[in-house]
Amino acid sequence: MANLKEIRNRITSIGSTMQITRAMKMVSAAKLKKAQDAITAMRPYSNKLTELLQSLSATLDSEVGGVYATQREVSNILLVVITSNRGLCGGFNSSVIKKSIDLIQNTYTEKQVDILAIGKKGNDFLSKKNNVINNQSEIFDNLSFDNVAEIANHLMKLFADEKYDKIEIVYNTFKNAATQIITHEQFLPIIPAVDNENTNSDYIFEPSKLEIVQGLIPKSLKTQLYKAIRDSFAAEHGARMTAMHKATDNATELRDDLLLTYNKARQAAITNEILEIVGGAEALNN
Repeated sequence: MANLKEIRNRITSIGSTMQITRAMKMVSAAKLKKAQDAITAMRPYSNKLTELLQSLSATLDSEVGGVYATQREVSNILLVVITSNRGLCGGFNSSVIKKSIDLIQNTYTEKQVDILAIGKKGNDFLSKKNNVINNQSEIFDNLSFDNVAEIANHLMKLFADEKYDKIEIVYNTFKNAATQIITHEQFLPIIPAVDNENTNSDYIFEPSKLEIVQGLIPKSLKTQLYKAIRDSFAAEHGARMTAMHKATDNATELRDDLLLTYNKARQAAITNEILEIVGGAEALNN
């Protein structure tokens, strides 16, 4: 009977866990819809703005195009690692952390690499063995363009002051609720377009290209960082919804197995009691 009590307690515990995972799945599904709509609407604008800026910068000299287009010898690198503040989202955070470590250990082996963390999970792990210069985890408490613009301004100042020769972003791109694509892209300096002539042939520039570039560069960089954080935010909820769905399915399967074990043990206990009663009655008759 002690065994039956233990199984019954486990079944109750699993039932409570299932309620939590179901609730978390529903919350993430509701947040995912809003985040998905936001990033889907933003991508065309962000991509077109980046394309236009690259095509303009490619036709200008680095000195004319501004400090943000200057290509320097790479010695100091800053990685902007975007993770989440909370766990229970499958391999969402681990994939970004693994990619960051791979870049540090393999791609930039002999370079000085620092990290700016956006998200508590990435900061907690990477700060153990790497130099994390800043942690901007609170951005997810109020995710807005103005708040992200402050971080972008800080990154642009670091590059302009030549503290870093290259700044890159590592994050998860949202594809759908079940799929997140690990993305590694350059933030600064601006990468010029490959085919300049074909890209610029469709535009008439008024005022001059120089004035347009100088006005577009800060806005484009802020938009690029905001899009990356928005992408990661939507991917996080998709990953958590999928993880909680799988957790609920696994808990249901485990509960069913325990119920079967419980019923078998209960049936065996009842059978033993009947045998004892019958055996006792036969002993009295004899």
